[in-house]
Amino acid sequence: MDTATASPPIRDHLRPLRYLWRVPLLLVHAVLAIMLAAFVMSWNRNRVMQDGREPFPHKLVRWWSTALMRIFGLRAVRVGEPLADPVLFVANHTSWIDIELLHSQRAACFVAKAEIAHWPLVGWLAASGGTIFHRRGSNHSLAAVMQVMVERLRAGRSVAVFPEGGTGHDGVLKVFHARIFQAALDAEVAVQPVALRFARDGRRVIDAGFREHENFLQNFLRLLGGPAMDAEVHFLQPVPASPDARRRMAELSRERIAAALEDHVA
Repeated sequence: MDTATASPPIRDHLRPLRYLWRVPLLLVHAVLAIMLAAFVMSWNRNRVMQDGREPFPHKLVRWWSTALMRIFGLRAVRVGEPLADPVLFVANHTSWIDIELLHSQRAACFVAKAEIAHWPLVGWLAASGGTIFHRRGSNHSLAAVMQVMVERLRAGRSVAVFPEGGTGHDGVLKVFHARIFQAALDAEVAVQPVALRFARDGRRVIDAGFREHENFLQNFLRLLGGPAMDAEVHFLQPVPASPDARRRMAELSRERIAAALEDHVA
């Protein structure tokens, strides 16, 4: 039985109080982000995992992301274990917070829309963290992105992508694009599906991400003032490599993520 719920429509009288203490913490955390990004760049952001051990810059990324989520009232909960680098992580995409949620468990190079590169501060931070920028709708851009993905994977870095090609709203899981899986085949690395799920009392909150017609700022402010939730990261069984069937790899990844997103009540 699916018991996923949306946030209650009743007035939240505690929201102003949450803003009162979360906004100052967020500002302090943003300053820390600038300092940490500069440190990571000077430390060598291209350090890779050795014998399953994370390099220190990766641990800093995870700490900062975990702390950011706590400011938003989100408690990171890991289910399952991520594979050791390098691996291609494929996850469902509901909101801007998805990147920080996955980063709280494993530092990886994300593929993100090119517009983010021009955002004040955020664009610089994303580039500092190794983000690969893609111009949506451009086949030339996608080919270049795929090449960079393969290079990063072969160099020992993990890469994380959202195969839906954009965010779904109200918990909708869209079709996964198969072409992006070619990077894992070319680099000869594993593909691990990751289900990102928001919940209260074990039940999925389907509108924690973007609601229909909601923009970034509206979602940002709603999450910043909202009540606490669990932010679950489900690391699922790796998908078998199928050189002649990328579509099957995409479909199987989507099936496993969809199953992990469901609520199961006895």
